[in-house]
Amino acid sequence: MGIVSGIVLFAVIWFMTFLCVIPVRLVTQGDRGEVVEGTHASSPEVHNLRKKALITTAISLVIWGIAAAVILSGWITVRDIDAMMFNRMGSPSGN
Repeated sequence: MGIVSGIVLFAVIWFMTFLCVIPVRLVTQGDRGEVVEGTHASSPEVHNLRKKALITTAISLVIWGIAAAVILSGWITVRDIDAMMFNRMGSPSGN
């Protein structure tokens, strides 16, 4: 895995994690009972996006570290995944 591949992998993991972290402890206008006219009751009232971004970064670093270790060590290869799902590449020995 090259440097650019590692950065792209981290970015994908970070954004997927961020989308999972955003709704955690989200307080909506409906929860507070103070719905602003012209908005939905489910509109967020309190975000704390800086804190959620830091939490996302910490979680993403752990997930990325595990994924990078698996990729760089060769524990699981593309050929292994293909053999489990499709078997299009054939056996490693070429038979």
